[in-house]
Amino acid sequence: MKTLGIIGGLGPESTIDYYQRIIARYRERTGDGSYPEFIINSVNLKKGLDFMAVNDLARMADYLLDAIARLARAGADFGLISANTPHIVFDDVAPKSPIPLISIVEATCAAAKTQNLKRLALFGTRYTMQATFYSKVFSRQGIELLVPEPNDQAYIHDKYMNELVPGKFLPETRAGLLAIVDRMKETTGIDGVILAGTELPLILSDADHNGIPFLDTTKIHVEAAVDEMLS
Repeated sequence: MKTLGIIGGLGPESTIDYYQRIIARYRERTGDGSYPEFIINSVNLKKGLDFMAVNDLARMADYLLDAIARLARAGADFGLISANTPHIVFDDVAPKSPIPLISIVEATCAAAKTQNLKRLALFGTRYTMQATFYSKVFSRQGIELLVPEPNDQAYIHDKYMNELVPGKFLPETRAGLLAIVDRMKETTGIDGVILAGTELPLILSDADHNGIPFLDTTKIHVEAAVDEMLS
């Protein structure tokens, strides 16, 4: 079996979710009662956020590369970054990485294509919603991505950073997020929503809402990782 290495801590709540889901999915797939062996390097979320706040993408990339190098030295055969926003520098990091990396964006695009989704809302941090690293990948497959209106983007980012990342999952915030889904369905005709923040599936845990499917990026990333572990 190949050894997976995970850059975790971006943020802590979703790293726990990755850990639990990888174990569960591996045990489902193998069915022999065994548990997977993998390595987690939990990094300092604040450092990453500080780099993003001042748009210092070069230092963000270097920070991730240092963390990936530690995974490689610990024996990882391949790796992943257990968050969406750091994938803003994935194209800079992956060619320099000492181990192959599984992109959460590429994996999610493949899942959207499998479901024949063509017009998707993108929910995440403002860094993710306002950047092009998602749309660049999806446009190659003829899939259109739409972001919420500016006020709704601000709401999602605020709730993400100040509630979800610290581990607060409030029913009124869930209702607010679902209201944005409903508005976008009505005004833009979306046929799905990408939960492009790995804390979002922790508050939007259903598979869909009012007929609009949710693409759970954590679940998709985990499935791709377990595939590689067992390949």
